[in-house]
Amino acid sequence: MTFTVIIPARLASTRLPDKPLADIAGKPMVVRVAERAALSGASRVVVATDHADILAACEAHGVQARMTRADHPSGTDRIAEVAAAMQLAPDAVVVNVQGDEPLIDPGLIAATAALIGADVPMATAAHPIGSAEDAFNPNVVKVVLDKAGRALYFSRATIPWHRDGFARDASVRDAGALPDGYRPLRHIGLYAFSNAFLQAYPGLAQSPLERIEALEQLRVLWHGYPIAVHLTPDAPASGVDTPEDLARVRLHFAQGNAKN
Repeated sequence: MTFTVIIPARLASTRLPDKPLADIAGKPMVVRVAERAALSGASRVVVATDHADILAACEAHGVQARMTRADHPSGTDRIAEVAAAMQLAPDAVVVNVQGDEPLIDPGLIAATAALIGADVPMATAAHPIGSAEDAFNPNVVKVVLDKAGRALYFSRATIPWHRDGFARDASVRDAGALPDGYRPLRHIGLYAFSNAFLQAYPGLAQSPLERIEALEQLRVLWHGYPIAVHLTPDAPASGVDTPEDLARVRLHFAQGNAKN
């Protein structure tokens, strides 16, 4: 399948200033992300940014980048602007890869892109949760699927709730184990779109559920659009949100664990 990866990259970050430009083994983080995305088989990888410093850093390393407006409310809106400027066809597949994922699995990008079709305008990914700590953590977003592998709902709550399993063992949350056979799914923040839907997305009104859960993807379900979900057995490498995350990724590259 032919697809384009667009990486939204804002310079501002509360917990890690100038995050996209953070050095990782001699290259800015956003460049490392673009290099990983290129391994997915994407026909083109483009960084969508609101800052000239990020544009210059990408160009210095041979990564295509485009400037966007600074007032976009989300990364999805930002990549929609770039996809429109690139004049991509309505049926073109666009993948939103976050700019703080320098260890993202290229195969995961390709597998998520492959789910887009005539009746599937949006796709994402998930993996089974193996610990009670993650199952009960509101910062770990959960997703429930239908039999076709499409999202029924996303939540910060523990869904589906294993009524009998939790009733039998009220201490499961503290014990760090989950009921036998119960594996809720953790949502992975990777998105693919048909370009037609990507262009329509900024015009969709916010939904009450989206505001309550603070989960942008609930807007899509609220308006009746399906989201296909690629299931991967293992948790992907985590992104960079804090100085500690950055140190971990730098160590990963220093030890020669990355190919770029």
